[in-house]
Amino acid sequence: MSLKNTIENEYKNALKSKDKNKISTYRLIISSIKDLDIANRSGPNKKDTDDEDIKKLLKKMVKQRAESIEIYKKNNRTDLLEVEQNEYDILTSFLPKQMSEEDIKKLCAELISKLGASSIKDMGKIMGELKKSHSDEIDFSKAGSIIKELLNS
Repeated sequence: MSLKNTIENEYKNALKSKDKNKISTYRLIISSIKDLDIANRSGPNKKDTDDEDIKKLLKKMVKQRAESIEIYKKNNRTDLLEVEQNEYDILTSFLPKQMSEEDIKKLCAELISKLGASSIKDMGKIMGELKKSHSDEIDFSKAGSIIKELLNS
């Protein structure tokens, strides 16, 4: 079953259970997917929206929620924090499980030694290799800072 169908089924289940938080989040996701469909149908690069496009969209939405959560934590806005956290949890449930920071560190260290990287100039090679093999499982902003740290030490 495609990711879009899975999300739509979850939305229907939320409607049946009358869970207002989930309903609003699923509506938000479905609306964003429809916008993506429209963007993909028009313009010079016409194509159907596939699971990879939806994953990119969900990652972008997760990143937005994570930034909002940080801001709400700093400003002690627990009411807004709870809403964002619920949306974040629902969005991440549709994405592959992310690697922990320790696992990313191990992987980066292995790649650095495997590729013989010695300076920041080699960072592009390492990031490229990570994207080839682990594009869904790694937060590349974390990976970038870890690689810099490892190359500088």
